[in-house]
Amino acid sequence: MQFGSGGAGTSSHIGCVLLNQTIGVDTTHVPYRGGGPAMADLFAGRVDYVCNIASTVGQAVEEKQAKAIAALTRERSPILPDLPTAHEQGLTGFDAYTWNAVFLPKGTPPALVQKLNARAGDGDGQSGLPRAPPCARPHRRGAGAPDPAYLQTFVESEIDKWAVPIKASGVKED
Repeated sequence: MQFGSGGAGTSSHIGCVLLNQTIGVDTTHVPYRGGGPAMADLFAGRVDYVCNIASTVGQAVEEKQAKAIAALTRERSPILPDLPTAHEQGLTGFDAYTWNAVFLPKGTPPALVQKLNARAGDGDGQSGLPRAPPCARPHRRGAGAPDPAYLQTFVESEIDKWAVPIKASGVKED
């Protein structure tokens, strides 16, 4: 079997590697220059599956151009709310969620970190910042963004989680 991704080292590539390792399959990676071209080859039958983000595949699933098997996140996607997660289907604890965070230089004054963290947590639509996605809400501190100490612990756990599939993928640093 072959899986397509948005390119070597992308979240869609490494997410599929983690899935493949978890379910114990050995497949061939076909890297593309973005998730769109990978999807086009999925539709054409040139690759067997992709592990793209829901926003990339949601419309194709709704239009029955592609069949979604599982959300690779801890919670169901608001884009595909009827799609069970891999965890719900037996891959206990599986999570290949793509996330973003704001990082500052080492030595940034704590007062500035606190101010920016509080401002980032203003995701109420009134501040010009979007609301936090549902998948981020369990980790939120009150109505704000994740606490910087939580983020530090989370990043360290993510490094540990992704180290094995990244090494297994053969991706090299440029």
